[in-house]
Amino acid sequence: MCCAGCQAVALAIVANGLDDYYQHRDALPESPREAVPQALKDLGLFDHPEVQKNFVRPVGEHEREAALILEGITCAACVWLNEAHVGRQPGVTAVDINYATRRMRVRWDERVTRLSHILEAIAAIGYRAHPYDVAKSEQLAQSERKSALWRLFVAGFGMMQVMMYAVPVYLAEEGTMTADIEQLMRWASLILTLPVVLYSAAPFFRSAWRDMALRRVGMDVPVALGVGAAFAASLWATVSGQGEVYFDSVTMFVFFLLGGRYLELMARQKAVRGVETLARATPAFAARLLHFPALESERVAVAELNVGDLLLVKPGEAIPADGVVVQGEGAADESLLTGESRPVAKNVGDEVTGGSVNLASPLVFRVLRTGEQTRLASIRRLMEQAEAERPETVRMADRVAARFVAALLVLAVVTAATWYFIDAGRMLEVFVAVLVVSCPCALSLATPAAMTVSIGALASRGLLVTRGHAIEALARVTCFAFDKTGTLTQGHMVLKEVYCCRNWPEQRLRELAAALELSSEHPIAAGLRAGVGQEKLPRVTELRVRTGAGVEACFEGEVVRLGSPHFSAGLHGMPVPERVAGWQAAGDTAVALANGTGWLGFFRLTDSLRDGAGAMVSGLYQHGLRLAVLSGDSTPVVQRVADELGINESEGELSPEDKHQRIKDWQREGMHVAMVGDGVNDAPVLAQAQVSVAMGQGTDLARTQADIVLLGQSLTAIVDGFELSRRTMRIVRQNLTWSFGYNLTAIPLAMAGWITPWMAGIGMSCSSLLVVLNALRLQRLAVSGTIKARI
Repeated sequence: MCCAGCQAVALAIVANGLDDYYQHRDALPESPREAVPQALKDLGLFDHPEVQKNFVRPVGEHEREAALILEGITCAACVWLNEAHVGRQPGVTAVDINYATRRMRVRWDERVTRLSHILEAIAAIGYRAHPYDVAKSEQLAQSERKSALWRLFVAGFGMMQVMMYAVPVYLAEEGTMTADIEQLMRWASLILTLPVVLYSAAPFFRSAWRDMALRRVGMDVPVALGVGAAFAASLWATVSGQGEVYFDSVTMFVFFLLGGRYLELMARQKAVRGVETLARATPAFAARLLHFPALESERVAVAELNVGDLLLVKPGEAIPADGVVVQGEGAADESLLTGESRPVAKNVGDEVTGGSVNLASPLVFRVLRTGEQTRLASIRRLMEQAEAERPETVRMADRVAARFVAALLVLAVVTAATWYFIDAGRMLEVFVAVLVVSCPCALSLATPAAMTVSIGALASRGLLVTRGHAIEALARVTCFAFDKTGTLTQGHMVLKEVYCCRNWPEQRLRELAAALELSSEHPIAAGLRAGVGQEKLPRVTELRVRTGAGVEACFEGEVVRLGSPHFSAGLHGMPVPERVAGWQAAGDTAVALANGTGWLGFFRLTDSLRDGAGAMVSGLYQHGLRLAVLSGDSTPVVQRVADELGINESEGELSPEDKHQRIKDWQREGMHVAMVGDGVNDAPVLAQAQVSVAMGQGTDLARTQADIVLLGQSLTAIVDGFELSRRTMRIVRQNLTWSFGYNLTAIPLAMAGWITPWMAGIGMSCSSLLVVLNALRLQRLAVSGTIKARI
């Protein structure tokens, strides 16, 4: 055994009577010297918080999650062993390994274990784990491309040389070429075909052998059977000197199929490169100020940054972490993160996002978040999650493809038996053509190719897909429901007026309201806290949040409430003053403060519509969709916003339960509902809707529940997303129609003997390539902004 890992797997295999597994091994593991780290003591460095910044993130009070790359993985048994072994370690709560990318995500309770212990456990079974690195991931992708290109080159070279020997035989008139010369041509073709079959076509045979060993029929089974049968028959004909040879058909088929798969590989890697692009957006080094306000700085690694550090970013440089501007005025290019091409102005007090680019004058900012806590890291994780999920359409296509391959094998055998009686000399040629001409690859690529490209295209428009089913669900939407505050409006509530009902100073009333809303993330709470110093806030106790209504607490021995007038009036039952009713009639938000003896005061807040809200409403109505506003704010305020935007339906003063019920009622009527919201109160409603969209500035809980996150500020991206999702499903239908149509046409023609093996190879390769190129049109349309015109 080369390592403890292989020994553990071998014992499990032998103990279960599966010794035949070793007959199917196609690669050797690494040697012990390469597989086992020599300095396990260095693993303790990974427990240092500074080292963990860029690849470890908190997922709970005591849980941590690390993104790692595993080295030494050679087969599925390696994945099984690592998942089982690491999962049994004390304190490990979850472990997931992606065999294709070698990516590992592991969660642990830091009270029970440390990351170094997990890495030691991995090393003990003969594998290496280190932090996820973009360069390493790109290295793996380059290796895959290089291998595919070499196989394609060998197949192309062999095909050209074989055709040089096959064409003279085809063109020679009867009697003009002697038997010995023709036999020499066959032997030369055999020698040139051997590298093509043994090297270029090796992945097909390995995949088919693995599928057959597992008693399942994969898409490479008919390919391997066709190539293998044609080559075996040609080999026998060459050795015996009797019968037809098909070396030219074999090499041509392998070349065209590999060519199609290589182009598909390039297109797939291009489509999923968005995550790696985001990972590269953060620079490796930053300029940290030594003695602010002096601009003297030191060059430090981004991994060494701490919250509170002051950094200097010059024009043209990428911003290394999330922070807030403390000096300077400029603009930032956030197009990579939000899809919006216009520069965003940055002044003192404005937040900057790591990964964006400073365009104007130098900026000094204070670091707020670093490493895995940054907004860029959150976006990257959500994109990885969406790409990992398999929507139901993809799973259905895979099931159909599996049955299709099984049916094809039966048809090929029946066809061969039939041709044996019709023309035994053409039996093998027709059998190979039937196997080769079919295209289950196109059937399986039809949906995932379009979905993968669409996820990248939506990200470029500022819509981050976080669930695999989101695109399919969004395309079927018939009704859009919107929250108001922070969704249709900016969410930056501005305090316009304070109405004191007692002999209290206005400042005292504001300080009490700020104390009650101190821990809230709601935009109204932020508006009430603005301009009030936290050091002067009064002390409140027994604070209780009433979701969708307000807050309640004890102040100076009395119960006080702050929230909607209806909620606050529950303490005393007094009517709302006419002055406040006038605020509500004008469309402004009224927040009431009261105790058991009556009203203490009222706060008048206003908000402005979000950019692109009107254009979004107009665009969605053009598609014949139903639009509605569902809000917990007062009915007059909600009605005013709906009227300004031209939305026909609106309801105010709704609790989260009421919103949830409205969505369920519409779904019972057969409608497919999309909910667009922001904030903690929207999380249950977002989860109930068929597809949910959360604002990128909303709370973490809302983004977790949402299927799509709007990263930019303009709502017009929702229209683009809806149109692109419909376009995506149209392309999926086109791909599926083409795949089924091609197979239903080509297979009968091949069974009838009208298609030769080399023609079948071209048809199969072109069919697979066509669905990928058709899917890539989504990328071009998204960039050119012509989605709507093409639907």
